[in-house]
Amino acid sequence: MADRLVRVADDLEVQLGDLRPAERTALFELFAAVVERNEGFPEAAPLTEADFEAAWGTHLTAVVAVRVEGALVGAYSLKPNFLGRAAHVANAGYVVGSPWRRKGIGRAMVEDSMAEARRHGFDALQFNLVFASNPARRLYEALGFEQTGRVPAAVDGEDAYIYWRSLL
Repeated sequence: MADRLVRVADDLEVQLGDLRPAERTALFELFAAVVERNEGFPEAAPLTEADFEAAWGTHLTAVVAVRVEGALVGAYSLKPNFLGRAAHVANAGYVVGSPWRRKGIGRAMVEDSMAEARRHGFDALQFNLVFASNPARRLYEALGFEQTGRVPAAVDGEDAYIYWRSLL
């Protein structure tokens, strides 16, 4: 996929494109920091190589990196949410480094992932465990995602929600 430039704020432009092999370590470190702070993923800290590989390395349709001036600041993964006849529903996971949050990067990633999912033949996008404390819930709802379920006390007593949106 060709790299894309997206203006996310008046003074900030990001580049989205395929994750480069040389960026794998940076993505591991970024994801490990998010997991360590319990910011939206169920993986346990400290993050293991096996957990990272399961989340970011296997059975994925795409891993898209977000760069600012060539440095990795975020990424998202895209994959089928289900197998077989339900494989038309995509799942995505997003990670943004702490210094880069609240700058529009999350919105750019979600919008890009919807377009990528359509390009890969998916007709819906679903998020399985969006924790109650996750501020991205407001973004998902603003972008037309519906809360379709609740998982009580999903992790450490915190409820999580399932979000879904048609891509047609």
